[in-house]
Amino acid sequence: MPKTNLPTLVAAAMLVLAVPSIVQAQEQTMPAIPTPTESGYADVNGVRIWYQSYGEGEPLILLHGGFGTVEMFGPNIELLAKSRKVIGVDLQAHGGTGPLGRPITFDALATDVAELIEFLGYEKADLMGYSLGGATALRVAIDHPEVVDRLVLVSMVHAYANWHSYNFEGMKAMGTDPEGTAKSLIGSPQHQGYIAKAPGGDASFPDAVREFVAFIGQDYDWSAEVPQVKAPTLLVVADWDAVRISGATRLYELLGGSAQDAGWDRSGMGESHFAVIPNVTHYDIVTSTELSRLAIPFLDNYPIPPAKD
Repeated sequence: MPKTNLPTLVAAAMLVLAVPSIVQAQEQTMPAIPTPTESGYADVNGVRIWYQSYGEGEPLILLHGGFGTVEMFGPNIELLAKSRKVIGVDLQAHGGTGPLGRPITFDALATDVAELIEFLGYEKADLMGYSLGGATALRVAIDHPEVVDRLVLVSMVHAYANWHSYNFEGMKAMGTDPEGTAKSLIGSPQHQGYIAKAPGGDASFPDAVREFVAFIGQDYDWSAEVPQVKAPTLLVVADWDAVRISGATRLYELLGGSAQDAGWDRSGMGESHFAVIPNVTHYDIVTSTELSRLAIPFLDNYPIPPAKD
């Protein structure tokens, strides 16, 4: 692969790119990211995982995308934390957790999150994940259903082939040159977000990239397992996503969504729901407050408003 292609492929493959200009524009009119009320390490699954909390109430585990941290959810953090305890988790090779010296697998990431929920003293929690974090949340619901209440899956795939070819090939290409990938990211928002929290700071960044890019090119398809998920699920994608819309609708069907006509009285409607946010992409959906506007009533189980006098 020509070296001149690597930066382009990296940009195409980033599962969590928060576009700086979009974030700066939003900061003029939207809430800033609040200061965590609690943060620290959880000893789970034989490793130490970083978490940070916002707000009070029922727990919502917030899982970021690849090359990111929980802060990438931007103004959605404060909006979600108005009525619940938001617990952001930095996954292996990311942010405060950093590289762990073990191969990354979705099974390991899911077990980390499941044991974190128990570590924090909860029997169950809602999970909301974006891209890599969304796939991890889905894997938690498959492998550890006992700790999952409700799921919000954002701009993610249940099968690797459901990424558009540009992203699919870019992610695979990064694994062929981890050192080049790390160098291409120096100075980027992803690099700056990592070193602000990571154990070892900048010195551990090459190891973190090496662990992550060895993982993101691996194929998977959970089509046979998704129907096992019993947790009510909200699936959200952008209309111009890196995720194939056809793949997203297939995932929704596998979750039991739109299995039949709901009927005039809504008696045929299930608990899972599907939303497409217009005029956003995979790279800015995570900072769009439309995400919270959709997620909050779902997490509240769509309470029926009281009757007017």
